[in-house]
Amino acid sequence: MSTTQASTRQITDSESSELSSPFTHQLRHDWALAEIEALFALPFNDLLFKAHTIHRQHFDVNQVQISTLLSIKTGGCSEDCGYCPQSARYDTDLKAEKLMSVGDVVQAAQQAKQQGASRFCMGAAWREPNDRDMTQIVNMVEGVKSLGMETCMTLGMLTDQQTSQLKQAGLDYYNHNLDSSEEFYAQVISTRTYQDRLDTLQRVRDAGMNVCSGGILGMGENVRDRAGLLQTLANLPKHPESVPINLLVQVEGTPLAESKQLDPLDFVRTLAVARILMPESRVRLSAGRTDMSDEMQALCFFAGANSVFYGEKLLTTDNPEANQDLQLFDRLGIRTGTVE
Repeated sequence: MSTTQASTRQITDSESSELSSPFTHQLRHDWALAEIEALFALPFNDLLFKAHTIHRQHFDVNQVQISTLLSIKTGGCSEDCGYCPQSARYDTDLKAEKLMSVGDVVQAAQQAKQQGASRFCMGAAWREPNDRDMTQIVNMVEGVKSLGMETCMTLGMLTDQQTSQLKQAGLDYYNHNLDSSEEFYAQVISTRTYQDRLDTLQRVRDAGMNVCSGGILGMGENVRDRAGLLQTLANLPKHPESVPINLLVQVEGTPLAESKQLDPLDFVRTLAVARILMPESRVRLSAGRTDMSDEMQALCFFAGANSVFYGEKLLTTDNPEANQDLQLFDRLGIRTGTVE
């Protein structure tokens, strides 16, 4: 064996030893952007091995938590989010609807529970809720909680009083996505600042509720933007309990309808990095699953995804039907229920 070959063999063995280490580490909130970019740059197999090993340390890798999302108030939103068919600024043939009745929401939650969902998420197309709607919103939370389900809402920005009302009603999670990095954000949204989103997350956290916050991939962002998004989430004083990773759904009539399709492996890479940075968070496969093959989703579960949105719709876009999901879980040997 030549000196060069021997040297190469030594390096390979060293790297192999490092990759097979337990990867035990403390939760961090001081990730540098360069560190995260280095994770993205790892060979695909090395990255997934690292992510899966960390995932296995913190969760049952064969169990997935199921959430169902219902649009309780559809369309007519005043914001200009470039991906969103619910914006009143875009012609997407989406009919604006009023806030649903409490009874209809609780009935939908009951059906979701019967289909295996443990968490019921309610989303309203608002920049922020009106105070006059809060009584109805609170009643929805209380009604769903009475079924024994976890509750989550996404209503836009909140005031201190509204946040307190939701907490008192027993809301478990509040969703407010950052969408992308702060640098890329302005290319997608102009009606709400990045700091507005961070302030909402802090308000929710201060009230004692769990935070659900993630982003959307495939909007034209680059790897540095994906790293920046995850850096912001991972460096929050407390990691979000739930991190939804969405694949852009290209809806005709929205500014991002013609965005370049994202390489599926880039999506899996991002999810794997999220698992490494936030090892105790639930990482959720969210919008865009109709465009994911079973094989891509299987890679996502291996890389650390342990939560999915379940049912036919995610607000206003299609989602794999429940029986299709159950068939995939059965093929993968995955159980559903609350992730421990």
